[in-house]
Amino acid sequence: MNQHINPTINLKILGIETSCDETAAAVYTTEQGVLSNELFSQIELQKEFGGVVPEIASRSHLEKINPIVELALNKANITLDQIDVIAVTTKPGLPGSLLIGLGFAKALSYAKNKPIIGINHLEGHAFSSFLDSTPPFPHICITASGGHSSLYLITDYGRYQTIGETLDDAAGEAFDKIAKFLGLAYPGGPIIERLAREANFQDFFNYPRGAKDTLNFSFSGLKTAVLYDLVKQNLFDLKTKQLTTLVSHELQVKIASSLLKCIRDIFCNKINLALKKYPEIKAVTFVGGVACNKYLKQELRELCEARQIQFFSPAGQYCTDNAAMIALVGHYKAQQNKFDNLALDIF
Repeated sequence: MNQHINPTINLKILGIETSCDETAAAVYTTEQGVLSNELFSQIELQKEFGGVVPEIASRSHLEKINPIVELALNKANITLDQIDVIAVTTKPGLPGSLLIGLGFAKALSYAKNKPIIGINHLEGHAFSSFLDSTPPFPHICITASGGHSSLYLITDYGRYQTIGETLDDAAGEAFDKIAKFLGLAYPGGPIIERLAREANFQDFFNYPRGAKDTLNFSFSGLKTAVLYDLVKQNLFDLKTKQLTTLVSHELQVKIASSLLKCIRDIFCNKINLALKKYPEIKAVTFVGGVACNKYLKQELRELCEARQIQFFSPAGQYCTDNAAMIALVGHYKAQQNKFDNLALDIF
């Protein structure tokens, strides 16, 4: 297999992403950037369970992976034979879901004699801002999603270090779990933002912000505080782990507003602490599914403007899990001649 590609040519990358509950494929090229970014979301399949059921996710990927890849190639007006490199998510994620994408990518790689590159899903998110802008180096990246909340110091393409990470629940996970406590639908993030806007993001309950002298995140205390407030009001039964009665709309609004205000303060505190520790920083990027939250995005933007540094956050389609970010990372790894072989695994 040809593992050496001239980085000056117009590389055409097929990206495949199946780490959780989205089946995604994209085509990215040196000259034109993103040519296609196709996705099948399992939200409707998983909604009745209030979260992702791994077995359902795997079966859906198995059904959708071929048509989604075909759609991405067709939308890009390119054939599989014209693809130079296949980039596929290998970690982290649900093992069964990852195996579907990786198995499909390896089959294409073998059948068409194409180089393959395994991509860390979190690296995809960390560099997703580069899909529609060009943040300067070095910069701080705050990645927030349903499974991960991290801070990265990014110094170049593919060069980054983790300077803060979640010790328990991630921010998106906190949204989903608290939404479930309140009797709201899955996913919780968009609904909570909509409710919080009704109260103009006021803070009614002063939920715990966690330790302020560390770059690590912790959201389990916040989740527990909301839960026990509901228990004290006889709205939630810890034994059955269910609501004993419907939570009023007024209380949902107050909890949602206080929750978002709390997470806003946590994020802003981490950014201020990181900027103090790394004064050479030129910008902040905000990525991951939680970056779809317009309130949090605006608050972080205003913080950066006050600190006179640049702020970047990708378009919504690049915040949630997507294959364009996987293809992007695959592109610069191909330019750096960092290929894998067919022994590639998810561990």
